[in-house]
Amino acid sequence: MINSQDAVFIYKLLVENDIPAWLTGGWGIDALLGEQTRPHKDLDVIVLFDDLARLGELLSREGFSLKELWSENRWVSDAQGAETATAFVLHDLDGREIDVHAMRLDEQGNGIPAWDFEGRTFTRQDLAGQGRIAGLAVRCLTPEAQIERHTGYELPDKQRGDLELLHKKFSIEVRNAQ
Repeated sequence: MINSQDAVFIYKLLVENDIPAWLTGGWGIDALLGEQTRPHKDLDVIVLFDDLARLGELLSREGFSLKELWSENRWVSDAQGAETATAFVLHDLDGREIDVHAMRLDEQGNGIPAWDFEGRTFTRQDLAGQGRIAGLAVRCLTPEAQIERHTGYELPDKQRGDLELLHKKFSIEVRNAQ
């Protein structure tokens, strides 16, 4: 499990080491809501592809190692020609997990996922979300982008609840939540 102190520690570790991160998933939604609404098994982050090697080194020093690759993972060559995973989970001995997805930014600031995301992108506006975890300001996907990422597949009850909370706070219609 990732508690608020863990989420703040990991987020600060990344940004203080010049690795921009956007929170998504449960902690991203709770950041938008400004409070923790449920327990979270992981911290979902989107980072820049070019920062993956540094992210791996930094988090390995904190005891994190690869747990699994997501089915949407793509292997992409980095600047040195090494094949790099773009969608994976890291974990440590305490059971904390970080779900990492990588993207590149185009000239307009739109996020181009490096993983298999069915041709979708994140607009600059999607990446402009701001939230708070335990008082710390964090960058995250906007409420609209969070809802978009959680449609088109069978949602667990906790994720349906997350979307309902976003709907109530931001008056955003939730479509296709199964």
